[in-house]
Amino acid sequence: MSETLKVTVLGSCSGTEPMPGRHHTSITMEFGGRTYWFDAGENCAHAAYTGDVDLPATEAIFISHTHIDHIGGLPNLLWTFRKIINGSEEVKKRMGGRTVDVYMPEMRPWTSIIGLFTNGETEYRGPYQLNPQRYDDGVIFDRHGMRVTALHNNHKNNPNEHDSFSFRVDAGGKVVVFSGDVKHVSEVAPLLDGADLFLMETGHHLAEDVCTWLKDSGKRIRRLVFVHHGRAILRDPAGELAKARAILGENVDIADDGTVYRL
Repeated sequence: MSETLKVTVLGSCSGTEPMPGRHHTSITMEFGGRTYWFDAGENCAHAAYTGDVDLPATEAIFISHTHIDHIGGLPNLLWTFRKIINGSEEVKKRMGGRTVDVYMPEMRPWTSIIGLFTNGETEYRGPYQLNPQRYDDGVIFDRHGMRVTALHNNHKNNPNEHDSFSFRVDAGGKVVVFSGDVKHVSEVAPLLDGADLFLMETGHHLAEDVCTWLKDSGKRIRRLVFVHHGRAILRDPAGELAKARAILGENVDIADDGTVYRL
């Protein structure tokens, strides 16, 4: 029997002003006793720590692009790692001396993030050794039964600068695709074959337009979940969900903060 892949939506909102009950985009995937982060919007550390996400098991962090609503919580996440190591000897043993890879499409913000920790220090002194690295198209992570493939988006309207990405995750015979921010849903098409769960942003799109494209494209996915919500969903989630399900049926959801999927 294959292991369960647990997907937790920590933040479901796009880069709007603060919204009641919703925070900026962040998703964790837990597999094989390890935790993987996809984007790190504000409040992600708090939501994970007070929820049911295994922070000490963090293996890697993947940032789709460096807009503040996708990376604003990363400094506090790294700070939280420093704090929870003191919670117990068991936690200290699990976290101490390990390396966490941080994948970013551009490295300019990393200097500023690390700079927040250098008051009286010369470097980040946390329980993990941090291994920041830039990535581009293709397989960027493949170990412990978890493979992550990146594909650039045209979110910033410059196809020659790959600074925004979508991800395909293959783990335990399951496939999850996370769109990042895209100019059009068709950009994600090469990643969708065999997808069990497609996490698609609506910060820049209407849910019914995404569903119409998926229906017309012939792409078959087991479940479509909208995340990174734009104002149409924020104003009327029930109404937008009804429109989407009228096109693709019941296997369409609108995620809330704290929504969990087990594959």
